[in-house]
Amino acid sequence: MTYLAVRRGFHIIPKYILGRPLDQQAIPAIIPWAWQRKLFGPIIRLQVGKLTDFGLPEPDHPILHAHPTVSSEILNRIIHGCIKPKPNIQRLDGDGVIFTDGTRERVDFIVYCTGYKVTFPFFRPEVVEARNNDLLLFRRVLHPLYPDLFFIGLLQPLGAIMPLAELQSKWVASYLLGRYALPSPAEMMQDIQREREEVRKRYGNSPRHTMQVDVEPYVKGVLKEMKRGAKRLKHSPLVQREDKEKAL
Repeated sequence: MTYLAVRRGFHIIPKYILGRPLDQQAIPAIIPWAWQRKLFGPIIRLQVGKLTDFGLPEPDHPILHAHPTVSSEILNRIIHGCIKPKPNIQRLDGDGVIFTDGTRERVDFIVYCTGYKVTFPFFRPEVVEARNNDLLLFRRVLHPLYPDLFFIGLLQPLGAIMPLAELQSKWVASYLLGRYALPSPAEMMQDIQREREEVRKRYGNSPRHTMQVDVEPYVKGVLKEMKRGAKRLKHSPLVQREDKEKAL
């Protein structure tokens, strides 16, 4: 028996929605993203049902306003008695655990799922430091002060991270090959602050969600930025001078 101790209610999202993988588009792309998010909640409720029927607490926030648990197995395991939901741990008691509801269970191992603290011990703090997991990056990749410093995969999507890391790698490769020009540091900071405010408005000041992204809007944003960077390159004085020299 595995006991699942939870401090608060959380949404559970299966890996497949409407017969498609979670990180692929299940709702028609012509529908604006804000409306897609609103439709996502009823679809999940129809597919999953009420979490209280499984012995789990009801979430105290709308779906996608905190990082959910992505699993197609956990509810099945609860139904079959392999997992038993419990409230938060109050204290350890010898070979057992006492929960906040006063019940005690004997346990062999405790696995703490506390999240991650982002640190960069190979950088001096005055160069790069993620206080409260908050690192200011342009589209989660480029540092506005250091044009030769890149971060790949330092983001938290709802779904697989590999396709996003691949897209980020292509973006960085395009820059290194001279096919993309950076925006100015001021423009990058403006975009970073806009993104930061959107995240805080949706998730609050939670260190757990500082690097959260929605897959479809993120991919579209990076692809658009790559096109803008290619246009910047064509209009840069250096490229125009080189083109004139080639023409001569």
